[in-house]
Parts: sequence; C-alpha cells; structure tokens
Amino acid sequence: MGSHLFKSLRLSVVLMLLCGLGYHLLVTGIAQALVPYQANGSLILNEQQQVIGSELIGQNFNDPGLFHGRISSIEHDGSGSGSNNYAPSNEDMMNRTKESIAKWQAENPDVPVSEVPMDLMTNSGSGLDPHISPEAAIAQIPRIEKNTGLDAATIQTLIEKNTQGKEWGIFGEPRVNVLKLNLDVLAELKKE
Repeated sequence: MGSHLFKSLRLSVVLMLLCGLGYHLLVTGIAQALVPYQANGSLILNEQQQVIGSELIGQNFNDPGLFHGRISSIEHDGSGSGSNNYAPSNEDMMNRTKESIAKWQAENPDVPVSEVPMDLMTNSGSGLDPHISPEAAIAQIPRIEKNTGLDAATIQTLIEKNTQGKEWGIFGEPRVNVLKLNLDVLAELKKE
C-alpha cells in the first residue's frame, strides 16, 4: 500500500511540474520567439516608450474631441470581462440603455438616435472590445469636427486608414480600432 501511495504522489508531482510549469514555459518561450509583440499583449507605446494601451482591450475615452468606443463592462460594474446576459426587458438593461442614449444625445446633438449604430449602445461579448464598426466611427464625425476643428474629409480619411477588413477576407465584419484612430486624430491635431 505504501509503495502505491509513493508512486501516485511521485507521478502527481511529475505531472504537475510537466503540465503546470513545463508546458507553460514551452508555450511562452515559443510565443516570445515567434510573435513577441502579440505575446506581450500587443501594447501600444507613445514617443517616450510608455504603454498607453493595448490593441486588444478597449478603453473609455470621454474627451469630446476623440472617438468613443463601445460600452465597457468594466465601466458599468467593475467586474472585468464578460457581459451580463440581460433580457431586453431587464430593468438594469433598460436603465443602462436609456443612460447611453441620453449621453449620446448630449454629446452628439447633430446625429439623431435613430442613426446611431447598435454597437455604440451595446457592449461586446467580452465587454472589452477595442473596435467599433466603420459606421459607428462615421456617426461621430460631427462631434469630432466640432471639438477639434479638423474637417470632415480629414476625419473620414483617418477612419478609412484605421478600418480593418474581415479577417482573412471572410470572417467577422470590418472594424476600426478606437485607440489607434484616436492616436491618429491626436497626431493630426499636432500638425495644425
């Protein structure tokens, strides 16, 4: 009985080291060697080489001169990634939607609520999506133009520059990374 217990414990320790440590070190090493930018979180750095965000996680932008992203799960309850699976009739969901609509109307009086793309009023499955649809970016042009002094054609060009097509040409939808777009807006403002 004692030898079986010792063999079981030894096997457990070996498997924990192999699967719990060795595998992760191997995968991390391969990722660091082949795709270090992605393995380190796809971080975006400013001129001083300070991290200002990630291509993969949405941020909240409240400046009226910058593009705003999707509703964030963190913004509403601080629980991290994931979305509440509320039914459309859920009172919390209805209140959040009403708040989002009121905020849109206050910030974008030139764009009727009926023309607001749905992705600006809803969050993604993870609640951390850094992308919006090109239509959602275009809907924000009047506010950006008014608050930055950039003309609509320049802003449209920045949106087009930052629009990514479908993944491999067939998966998903065209999308705009809000952080990258805002960095281009700020760069354009520095030129003037």
